[in-house]
This record gives sequence, structure tokens and C-alpha cells, in this order.
Amino acid sequence: SVYGISKLAGFHLCKAFRENKGLHTSSGILFNHESPRRGGEYVTQKIVSQAVAIKRGQVKELKLGNLDAKRDWGHAKDYVIAMQKMTELEKADDFVISSGITHSVREFCQKAFACLDLNYRDYVVSDPLFFRPSEKIPLCGDNSKAKKILGWVPTHSFNSIIEEMIEFELKK
Repeated sequence: SVYGISKLAGFHLCKAFRENKGLHTSSGILFNHESPRRGGEYVTQKIVSQAVAIKRGQVKELKLGNLDAKRDWGHAKDYVIAMQKMTELEKADDFVISSGITHSVREFCQKAFACLDLNYRDYVVSDPLFFRPSEKIPLCGDNSKAKKILGWVPTHSFNSIIEEMIEFELKK
């Protein structure tokens, strides 16, 4: 995708300026980072907002693509801490910032709807229209370098991220 190409170009530019010009430039490859501020175009926020709308009787179902697609979801707050630690290094470097754990879209739905005392199976519909051809491989980051060099570990669990997003959406 254009998005992916631009991210890869940025990574290589950062590395080139560090190695060729001596600039203190670190690059973070950040896996999906979630929070209540996540935009509505992302599947996690779509699930949360629609689950709450279903609970309120505003909509009857949620259409999603591949429920078995797996992602490595972490919390944006954890990732900001990792980025800050990257900037504080004496020697700049590149890091993967991730939770290191994958969960499926189905699991996200199950937890989000359970927070609202609903069974996702009663409301979530898998629609081939929303399938992505590139979702055949589970995406999981290896954050071992960030743990070792930065002393960074994610502090928010998958469940706590969803609970926070649901609570925030309920307050709207």
C-alpha cells in the first residue's frame, strides 16, 4: 500500500541520515496502538462504537470482514513511553514496538461485547465485502530488542485496552 511504502521509505531515510550524516535518528516500527482516541476508520474503534450503539438500541448489527484476522494490539500510552525512551538513548537505533501477542478480530469483538453484557455472536456479521486479501498472515511484533535495550515493557493488557475504550465510548 502507499501507506506501507511511505513507512518503509521513512525507516530507510532515518537509517541513512543516522549512518551517513551522524544524526541522532531512531526509528520505531509501531504495531497497532489503540486508545479511546483511535479514529472510527479502524476496526477496533468500529467494534467499540458499534457495540455501544447496539447496547443503546441505535443499531442492530455490526458488519466486519475476516473475524479470524489476527493483530498485535497494544496501548498508545505504552508506545509513547517506548518512543520517549528511544529519544533518550545515547546511541540512536531502530526498534519494533509491539505487545508481542496476537489476538483475532473475533476475540476483540467477544471481549468488547462481553463488557456490555452482550454476546457478539448475536450481532456481528462477517461480510466478504470487508475482507482484505493481505490478511492471511497473523501480524505479531518481536519487541525483545526494545525490552532489552530500552528496558521497555507494555503495561496495558488486551482486555484493559478494550475495557478503557468501551468506558470512554459509553461516556460520549
